[in-house]
Amino acid sequence: MTVYTRPVHYYETDRMDCVHHSNYIRWFEEARCHFMRENGFSYEELEAAGIVSPVLSAGANYHAMCRFGDTVEILIEIESYSRTRIAFHYEVRDQATGAPRCDGRTTHCFINQAGRPVSLKKALPDFHRRVAEYLEKEGA
Repeated sequence: MTVYTRPVHYYETDRMDCVHHSNYIRWFEEARCHFMRENGFSYEELEAAGIVSPVLSAGANYHAMCRFGDTVEILIEIESYSRTRIAFHYEVRDQATGAPRCDGRTTHCFINQAGRPVSLKKALPDFHRRVAEYLEKEGA
């Protein structure tokens, strides 16, 4: 599991003085990019190889409000991986108290420039190996 820490910005809040629900999905993306870079299998590497990873599904469960001035920690881990798909799980917590604010999940596939599904094991074996090693190390 990797932790991504960020402040809550004023522009992310809405008229009810809390973070607008759509921003949590953006935070998931920030955390996912950080997670992948930190663990040696970055989006930059995927895209340089001509592979993209679009979102197939995204969901969030909101538990308590985040407000301007808060700092949150987003705990992220790979939930599943199947060579052609990957899913991530996220937990957003208040950094000061550890209280849960939101949790969610995104699912992605791997496709080439023509939009065809790609097996990372075949198309980018070193990248696949690093993901598999991470999962083994984490016991997933």
